Amino acid sequence: MSEDMLHVMEWHNGEKDFSPFSDQEMKRRQDELRGWMAKQNVDTALFTSYHCINYYSGWLYCYFGRKYGMVIDQKNATTISAGIDGGQPWRRSFGNNITYTDWRRDNFYRAVQDLTKGAKRVGIEFEHVSLDYRQALQDALPDVEFVDVSGPSMWMRTIKSGEELKLIREGARICDVGGAAVANAVQAGVAEHEVAIAGTNAMIREIAASFPFVELMDTWTWFQSGINTDGAHNPVTNRVVQSGDILSLNTFPMIFGYYTALERTLFCDHVDDASLDIWKKNVAVHERGLELIKPGAMCKDIALELNEMYREWDLLKYRSFGYGHSFGVLSHYYGREADVELREDIDTELKPGMVVSMEPMVMLPEGTPGAGGYREHDILIVGENGAENITGFPYGPEHNIVGGKA
Repeated sequence: MSEDMLHVMEWHNGEKDFSPFSDQEMKRRQDELRGWMAKQNVDTALFTSYHCINYYSGWLYCYFGRKYGMVIDQKNATTISAGIDGGQPWRRSFGNNITYTDWRRDNFYRAVQDLTKGAKRVGIEFEHVSLDYRQALQDALPDVEFVDVSGPSMWMRTIKSGEELKLIREGARICDVGGAAVANAVQAGVAEHEVAIAGTNAMIREIAASFPFVELMDTWTWFQSGINTDGAHNPVTNRVVQSGDILSLNTFPMIFGYYTALERTLFCDHVDDASLDIWKKNVAVHERGLELIKPGAMCKDIALELNEMYREWDLLKYRSFGYGHSFGVLSHYYGREADVELREDIDTELKPGMVVSMEPMVMLPEGTPGAGGYREHDILIVGENGAENITGFPYGPEHNIVGGKA
């Protein structure tokens, strides 16, 4: 191997980029982790997931078949990136960055070895590291004991700071911008993907106009019609919207790794009586759910009470997922603060600083009166005495019978 083909190096280029988070905020996050490490006698933490690296550094990596990491000890915080990314990881990271090259398969592990010298107990994300990955880490660090850091980190992320809440509010506002663009684009005869493009473009432009510098990545819209509404995460298709169709509006701006969402049931042009009845009942569940979100409420208790409403109408059998979840650093392909979800098997108590959705959904199969998927979705910030609903886009039949013939 030629001596001028380096394996691990500092490949800094330019200056640090704008971040919506202050140095004090990023230091707070890292220091909270260091406090946990000191109590647990963990010498070093190695993060490998999108969400944790983004949360502790501000940088969101692009995987594309390579490994990425962040090593935090009591003094330093360093991201590990691949040479293909150039200097961007350095510009986005709060802390240092080192780059490994492709010249040898084990160069990522060389970087890990360099940053964990002398460590005996190393925190890794058990939920993110596969069996093969863990074996490779063990081979690279043969004398190290691994400790799970994924759970403790998740709990740290569930309570949002004031700076995080400011960004999440901005995201909710931009959701509404996308929602308005979607509603305005709906017409009988227009394909789903054309409606979705209008929503996504409106959000991207609004994000670009709202920050002095921002990476425009991963913002998207799911717009479904007819039978395609049966799944909350069904992809956009080229199906053409028809008069009388049930529609599902879903807008998702991604800003500095933070996800927000707006989801609404709509109908094109008109709604039949059976569908209107189901829609109104789901709206009633949504409104009761909004009332139940407050500090001290238990996630499972919220789910159990809302179940009773569905059960009374014989709709519980059509419910397809939980009633809501935590928001923060997450996306459709990474992250999840899994212990803050509004489900029957989650006994977490809601606390001030948590951010959760209320999003009841029922799906009636084809051939059933009122067939389709019905869902409303608002985001709430839990405070000291209640919860603040930061979603502004209206819901229900009074507002969301839209469009007509093109």
